[in-house]
Amino acid sequence: MQRTLILAGFFCLCGAVNAQSKKEIKKHGITSVTITETAGGKTLMDEKTSYDAKGEEIEKVEYTKEGLLKKTTKSKLNNLGDVVEEEEYDDKNNLKQKTLIKYNALGDKKEELVYDANKKLIKKHVYVYDNKGLKTERKTLDPAGKLVSTKKYAYTFQ
Repeated sequence: MQRTLILAGFFCLCGAVNAQSKKEIKKHGITSVTITETAGGKTLMDEKTSYDAKGEEIEKVEYTKEGLLKKTTKSKLNNLGDVVEEEEYDDKNNLKQKTLIKYNALGDKKEELVYDANKKLIKKHVYVYDNKGLKTERKTLDPAGKLVSTKKYAYTFQ
């Protein structure tokens, strides 16, 4: 029962943290949010997210259920606050993956180039939008440009 209540509180907290807008983060001068979980008398790290002065997420550290470092994701932003580069590090702080992100003139994500630790292209995601600016597809291509998969987005309107 106690573990259930703690977990319920934890998930509520996660929702509250994720619900914080950039405006609120900036307004209150929040530089990081740390989430811990207490169960069985032990408090373990779950996640830590860091923000810049504009309230943009610049680093996210995730931990295993045992509270050990799982991975770290660092983001670089352009002057509009769009993520243009993400680097993912493993539990030993070794670079595992680097993603470069490009945007179209409307500020919509148009492609992601995903590289391994040796700067070798692993895959490319290409985004397609309709005339309303809604994302309709994400195509995944291999390093040679061959289509691997297509994810389609469908919208329902009132």
